[in-house]
Amino acid sequence: MERESLREGLWNDPEKATDILREKSRLTDIIEKWKKQKNNIDDLAILTEMAIEEQDDRAQLEISGELERLHAAIRDDELRMMLGSEQDSMNAIMSIHAGAGGTEAQDWAEMLLRMYLRWAERRGFKATIIDYLPGDEAGVKSVTWTLQGEYAYGYAKAEIGIHRLVRISPFDAGARRHTSFASVFVYPEVDDRIVVEIDEKDLRIDTYRSSGAGGQHVNKTDSAVRITHLPTGIVVQCQNERSQHKNKGMAMKYLKSRLYELKLREQNAKLREINKTKKDIAWGSQIRSYVLHPYKMIKDHRTNVETGNVNRVLDGDIDEFIEAYLLH
Repeated sequence: MERESLREGLWNDPEKATDILREKSRLTDIIEKWKKQKNNIDDLAILTEMAIEEQDDRAQLEISGELERLHAAIRDDELRMMLGSEQDSMNAIMSIHAGAGGTEAQDWAEMLLRMYLRWAERRGFKATIIDYLPGDEAGVKSVTWTLQGEYAYGYAKAEIGIHRLVRISPFDAGARRHTSFASVFVYPEVDDRIVVEIDEKDLRIDTYRSSGAGGQHVNKTDSAVRITHLPTGIVVQCQNERSQHKNKGMAMKYLKSRLYELKLREQNAKLREINKTKKDIAWGSQIRSYVLHPYKMIKDHRTNVETGNVNRVLDGDIDEFIEAYLLH
């Protein structure tokens, strides 16, 4: 890559030159990090021998602390190796749809939304809601948002699937236990590097009045846009922006992401997992269960990772589940 980047006439094709330099920079970072970690290990080995010879307990404690930090750094690198596809480094578009359970499920969908927004905040991702359909009595029927940040799609894709909640219903006067479901879908957000051709004749564009919680989620103006892609039947909508033009632009971006994901599934068998979870939003298809009664436990059925600290997880601390899935 170094030789290629110094080749005469490289910039005759600016797009190819940019790709070469980007790849060279990525590989250089990997090599430099590996050299640094190898040097750290070599230094710690020497310090360990000295500490043992001198029976220096304090030095051994410091070495132990350094090893823990090094272990965490290598684990982070190992995790990044699981994010090696072209799509993993992209931003993401996430959506939640309430499933079986009526008001219960709609409330559960809003609980999941809060969890993901808190998770995004923890990771330093920027989350922007682009479509919000409130529930009839409480919660949300469906919600879509963009997620911007380093490897946003790579991490978020671990959440694709059906999420099941078991609890005493706050909407049931008899205080009975209810089971609710909600589905989570994640799509890579297309950027300038990816061209998705869309024929205007294949689109039906409808405008309507925004609905929802006003300033909290969307603006109540006559500017919401719904786009239907006739050949595939894919429907996207956006109502977050004040202008119809901006809503249409965001909806088109969402549509391109959906079509790009569809193309990936058709062309690449390795990416079929993106769509594996599009089953009925009900019993038997959940990837994770959140049990709040009669005991407290959250368990991921793909990796068997579980925790009893349900409040921590519902407050956005879900990296343990995501990392286990990626490494699994």
